[in-house]
Amino acid sequence: VDASGMTLYTFDKDKKGEKASACTGGCIKEWPPLVAPEGAKADGKWTLLAVTDASGKSEKMWAYDGHPLYLFLDDKKAGDATGDGKDGFHLAKAS
Repeated sequence: VDASGMTLYTFDKDKKGEKASACTGGCIKEWPPLVAPEGAKADGKWTLLAVTDASGKSEKMWAYDGHPLYLFLDDKKAGDATGDGKDGFHLAKAS
């Protein structure tokens, strides 16, 4: 989960070790990335990847152990996990 307790997801089309998210355009509208604040630094298994939002703006998102992390637009409150199995997205789980 993120800092607000919202469920995080991974995307089947993202390949471990890539430098950018495979979810762009309309995908990003429904599956917002876990955006990293300006100046964020990755450490350990955490990495930062490029992501392009629906407006075409590029920013950085968090990935854990090579897997980019996303939220789901239909999850309305902490603990919701309504996106598991939809559109190639699955609950992010620690390995």
